[in-house]
Amino acid sequence: MSDSFKVFNSLGKKKEVFYTNKKNQVSMYVCGPTVYDLLHVGNFRGPIFFNFFRNLLKHKGFKVNYVYNYTDIDDKIINRSTEQNISTSELAEKYIAEFEKDYESLKIHKPSSTPRCTDHIDDIVNFIQDLISKDFAYESSGSVFFSIEKFKEYGKLSGKNTEDLLAGYRVNVNDDKKNPLDFVLWKPSSGNDPGWSSPWGYGRPGWHIECSAMSSKLLGSKIDIHGGGVDLLFPHHENEIAQSECRSSTCFSNFWVHNNLINFDNQKMSKSLGNIIKGRDFINDYNSEVFKFLILSVHYRSILNFNQTIINQSIGNLIKIYSALMLAENIKSSDIDSMQSELYKKEFEAFNDKIEKFLDNDMNTPGVFGVFFDIVRKFNLISVNKKITGESKYFAENFLQLFSTYGDILGLFQESKQDFVKELNILMLKSKSIDLSSIEEKILIRNKARTSKNYELSDKLRDELLKEGIELKDNPNGSTDWSVKI
Repeated sequence: MSDSFKVFNSLGKKKEVFYTNKKNQVSMYVCGPTVYDLLHVGNFRGPIFFNFFRNLLKHKGFKVNYVYNYTDIDDKIINRSTEQNISTSELAEKYIAEFEKDYESLKIHKPSSTPRCTDHIDDIVNFIQDLISKDFAYESSGSVFFSIEKFKEYGKLSGKNTEDLLAGYRVNVNDDKKNPLDFVLWKPSSGNDPGWSSPWGYGRPGWHIECSAMSSKLLGSKIDIHGGGVDLLFPHHENEIAQSECRSSTCFSNFWVHNNLINFDNQKMSKSLGNIIKGRDFINDYNSEVFKFLILSVHYRSILNFNQTIINQSIGNLIKIYSALMLAENIKSSDIDSMQSELYKKEFEAFNDKIEKFLDNDMNTPGVFGVFFDIVRKFNLISVNKKITGESKYFAENFLQLFSTYGDILGLFQESKQDFVKELNILMLKSKSIDLSSIEEKILIRNKARTSKNYELSDKLRDELLKEGIELKDNPNGSTDWSVKI
């Protein structure tokens, strides 16, 4: 691996040259969802980004073991299962299945494995026993707590220190703890609450210990990448570091990578504001390609703001790209012989070099997208309303290859070009409250006018459509394509 690929490490709070524990192999653990409801759009930023990250690593020659877990036992799951009068396992199974439907609709590759907490209870118990035996944890009234003061580096990920954190506690809210900051590893279950037998009695694991145990079991005590949303950085990931490094006496993860959150109209999504958008609803209303493009068009460490203007911009940008890809496919399928152009060859080498440099600079996808639009503009100059030549066919072939290569990494540009352009244009019509049938009727009348050489009427209808925001493109075969003006 060269020194060119740099990733922002939340642990050091700076970009660092990427390295791995084993040559050409990457172990990556990403915290997945707590499965008690359908997930909102913010929950999908992680799966889309980390799929891209995994694909990029594979592009760079790494074999990647990507673990993405399900938290299938949690207080939220218990409360929701009580509301629905079903078992926690039934509830979790239901929403895992629903999430996997949504994940499949994104048309991205699956993780290497998706472990569930409840399948690793023995591993969790063994992990906790090790911490107790090493005097990093203690049992109290059927609960087990991690002792914060025993880990001198606590706070190294978040930058928080224990004195400031303690200042926020006016009273010790749990008399079973030696220190108010000590966090639970195991807690007793009572009544009808789910639980498992343990050396400390019938109970269930705390949230933080689950990921440490599953990561250790599936990837080993020292991994290359631990990821998740920035909202997990503290306390979840901070606590994972404490318990994992105390057990193994080694660095838990070389890199901590966090994607930022999604807002709606510059406001945090919340139930109280009524602005939570389910991922499934957004995909159904628009398209998974629009969703992925929107998420990846913003750098993963920046807040992504959802609103109708930004959504329409994403649809418009996809129309530009897919229209160019559709034209490139038509040119490629022509019977003109492709002719290599040294000038175009050098231009594509430069385009590829720019893209790789943006990817190497902490996965700068907005920079990559900027290069994409430079390429589209160049292609349109060469090809739109132009006679096909051997050189333009060569450009079209390289154009398609470039978007295929990087589209595969990003999880984009794999849709059927002609059908998808039409679908995107219909989405734009809806956003502008324009009736599709009236557009199609005017185009039909105009085509008849063109056939009968009534150019005055043809031009009049073109102008009327343009005022409505509809641009026409007349094809040599007599047909007319249309698109919504962006």
